Amino acid sequence: MAAIEDFLADCERRMDGTIEHTRTEFNSVRTGRASTALLDRITIDYYGVPTPLSNMATISAPEPRLLSVQPYDPTQIKAIEKAIMESDLGLTPSNDGKLIRLPIPSLTEERRKELVKVVRRYAEEGKVAIRNVRRDVMRHLEELVRNGEVGDDEERRAEAQTQKLTDDHTKRIDELLKHKEAEIMEV
Repeated sequence: MAAIEDFLADCERRMDGTIEHTRTEFNSVRTGRASTALLDRITIDYYGVPTPLSNMATISAPEPRLLSVQPYDPTQIKAIEKAIMESDLGLTPSNDGKLIRLPIPSLTEERRKELVKVVRRYAEEGKVAIRNVRRDVMRHLEELVRNGEVGDDEERRAEAQTQKLTDDHTKRIDELLKHKEAEIMEV
């Protein structure tokens, strides 16, 4: 029975991790207002090592529609600008030699719809990850039954609990998606 509890605890921990990952992905999708999380996915080739932008610069949102990036090493300003330009954010950086400014333009209807598609893809990836966790747990439960460590009744109870966890976590992703879609479509 302790083995089943361990599997269920591990299942919930992994599903919670998936929810957090999905939330992080959602935060990196641009809405109409400036958010420092937009730049979370950007990495810069710093002397041959891919380095997250947040480790190379101070990122702030001094105004609702403006992000500023102040590199710790001013010689990297061009590399940072290039990485931002090549990202899928659709932002155009401008710099004064010390600071990069990223004005956040209003989203067009077409761009909003594209971003909703991106967010839906992230949500689907999250749901697939949750289903993969469920599949792993179910396989382990079947193994326990085959090895005679637990009975059929315990297995069925654990499968029902796993399915409930899966349904709850999938619902949470749907709620996150609904909220993010509303945020993107808000004019």
